Amino acid sequence: MKTIVTGGAGFIGSHLVDRLLAEGHDVDVVDSLWTGNLANLEPARRAHGDRLRFHHLDIRDATLVELIEARAPEVVFHLAAQADVRVSVARPVFDAEVNVIGSLQVMEGARRAGARKVVVASSGGTIYGEPSPDALPVTEDHPQHPTSPYGVAKKVVDDYLFCYHALHGLAFTALALANVYGPRQDPNGEAGVVAIFAGRLLSGKPCTIFGDGEQTRDFVYVADVVDAFVRSVTDGDGMLLNIGTGVETTVNELYDSMARAAGVEQPARHAPPRAGELARSALDPALAGKILGWTPRTDLDTGTVAVLDWFRAQRPA
Repeated sequence: MKTIVTGGAGFIGSHLVDRLLAEGHDVDVVDSLWTGNLANLEPARRAHGDRLRFHHLDIRDATLVELIEARAPEVVFHLAAQADVRVSVARPVFDAEVNVIGSLQVMEGARRAGARKVVVASSGGTIYGEPSPDALPVTEDHPQHPTSPYGVAKKVVDDYLFCYHALHGLAFTALALANVYGPRQDPNGEAGVVAIFAGRLLSGKPCTIFGDGEQTRDFVYVADVVDAFVRSVTDGDGMLLNIGTGVETTVNELYDSMARAAGVEQPARHAPPRAGELARSALDPALAGKILGWTPRTDLDTGTVAVLDWFRAQRPA
């Protein structure tokens, strides 16, 4: 099948590109390269260069609609985003331009191309707002009251997906992702505490924990997330599905585990908490299990060791 992956040179997107190509599909990647990196696509180019095309384009650019229409994909995977909560707090208009207007252009391109479906990366860590502790892990029917502009933008995109389905019959699945981590995540770019810790631990630099470190996150491994995207090609039409583990891990616990794995005894530093970030977060993945047959397969210790090994391999000999 012909596919388009927006944000395909990024962390999650490049892993999805690898999987799609390995399964025999043709892939067009659209990426502005703000946070994406062409190096992430090199393994795919070497193995499947004849079925991979790259388009250096911002999703806010009006020509995106024409590109998608011309390429006529069967399925569009939309992962391109401004993904930093802190940036959304500091620059909410910019965040909306990328995440709302850009996403609308993707949908409009898919509609005009006659695409069968769009599969979109939503944000399970922000669209539900600040759930009460007794609501964790959060299910898809939890009220959506986001507390950051990034979360608001993702909620709006989900609403537009329902609208495009009702008006134009464009099928969709929105995947509400937990905190995704894994190889290729940029420790100096968009948010990703596992990558940040890995880069600093292996460089002998101190790690900083914002707040008291008792805030929790639901960490889900990138290969498991990619599996959910691929399964959504045929299942989950018209649905928002949580993609997480349902397990809360504190940032303190994460640091202690990764420091031990890296052989570092130095404690983390603490700094004031950051605006717009949640105190606790975890997603119930039961519905994705029922609808997609999906389940997270990679435990956190295994996944973080894989990240540390990947970072070691990238260091100069």
